Amino acid sequence: MNLTTFFAYARRAPFGGRLTQAQIDGMTAILNEWDRRKLLDKRCLAYMLATTFHETATKMQPVREYGGEKYLRSKKYYPWVGEGLVQVTWEENHRKFGATKPGQLLTMPIAIKALFDGMIKGMFTGRKLSDYFTGTADDAIGARKIVNGTDKAKLIAGYHKNFMDALEAAQDAEPPADVK
Repeated sequence: MNLTTFFAYARRAPFGGRLTQAQIDGMTAILNEWDRRKLLDKRCLAYMLATTFHETATKMQPVREYGGEKYLRSKKYYPWVGEGLVQVTWEENHRKFGATKPGQLLTMPIAIKALFDGMIKGMFTGRKLSDYFTGTADDAIGARKIVNGTDKAKLIAGYHKNFMDALEAAQDAEPPADVK
């Protein structure tokens, strides 16, 4: 994959023209884990990138659920509030991915494990990527059920298309003219 081309396309959409080093580092960590696991269906990779884009508010780094401390303390699952590349809540769910105390899903190794294992194995809702991306199915809207019902499903499907465009363009050796 030509990373220069991938980042050039991703910079345009969904990032709107700018990428920070932290965003590049986050995407690189996801791409590296994808390669390490020897996964093949780029539609799934694009959906993981799209989910991370949405769940981290474009940061592409593990984040803590938004809201002040008073708001977070009001949550039934406090102190196991949403953390990671996918906002994992509740103690039982944090522990599924190796976290033994709040805050550990803010580290990239545990956040990456949660993203990949959660979406590939169906550890968030029982639904997994292979339920929506198969030889006969290509359902980026329905795939939101892997993480969070139908909340923002169409929006995230749009990000999925952006990341698919970037991944497909990156298979070509030539970067776009504006990158040359």
